[in-house]
Amino acid sequence: MRRKINVGVIGAGHLGKIHLRLLKESSLYNLIGFYDDNIEMAKNISKELNYKSFDSIEKLINSCEMIDIVTPTQFHYKIASKCIKAGKHIFIEKPITANTREAKKLLLLENKYNVKGQVGHVERFNPAFKSVEHIIENPMFIESHRLAEFNPRGTDVPVVLDLMIHDIDIILSVVDSNLIDISASGVSVISDTPDIANARLEFDNGCVANLTASRISLKNMRKTRFFQKDAYIAVDFLSKNVEVLKMKDAPKKIDEYTMILKNAEGNKKQIYFQPPEIKITNSILEELNSFANSILNNGKPEVSLKDATKALSVAEQIIKNF
Repeated sequence: MRRKINVGVIGAGHLGKIHLRLLKESSLYNLIGFYDDNIEMAKNISKELNYKSFDSIEKLINSCEMIDIVTPTQFHYKIASKCIKAGKHIFIEKPITANTREAKKLLLLENKYNVKGQVGHVERFNPAFKSVEHIIENPMFIESHRLAEFNPRGTDVPVVLDLMIHDIDIILSVVDSNLIDISASGVSVISDTPDIANARLEFDNGCVANLTASRISLKNMRKTRFFQKDAYIAVDFLSKNVEVLKMKDAPKKIDEYTMILKNAEGNKKQIYFQPPEIKITNSILEELNSFANSILNNGKPEVSLKDATKALSVAEQIIKNF
């Protein structure tokens, strides 16, 4: 029988409870228990959901091989560094830390104590994105819109760190080029930090990405479009649907159902749809299981601490450009 990883969760809020349930369901983990500094809430969760509640972070850390950190961002570094120094693998919800200074310290600790870390950039595991990730090749223009109805949860940080950072990470994962310029604007409408933001990222291979994020919209939207040579790929992260349009040289014999484009030089291209197979999965469970496999097989985490640090660095640069 394949061994399971003994795991504990720190933080049992809305997302923490989801992690607890999924870790309990996973065939790769053995859920030891959780810690939350809200003692009354921890008691209720333990009683209602039958998860063991620990009365100190240290006791939980000492009982586990891996710690899943699902706390407010400002506590990520303190807790993660404590776990790493105890020799434990860590999964941290995004963003990795409150700032890149802390994130870089975690990178040094991860290397020093020879542990593995992964960050919860969950959209990397969205089944719609996973279905087309392998065909996104050298995109030259990317446009993303991540709009959400207002929710007080998360407004302690700018919308860039709350929402846009998902798309920053996705873009950095598919554009194999150095970022050379950032321009951005942000507006605070309800919160003390910007609630709506737009950013333009320019890479040295010529790729341009336009990102828009808002948490004061009337409807939810999470869409990204990729334009590349002879292909257009649209990913709807919310509905988990994709559109893939490709072009190839037009055939010599053209029937009435063939879609043809003719450019100014007279060259003809055939447009055709190539819908991929989408395997619907739970993205959070997929990312947690992915990390378990990297530990069990001594592999590289799919979203490493280094990846998350890069995304946070770009997010900080965007915020500085407001």
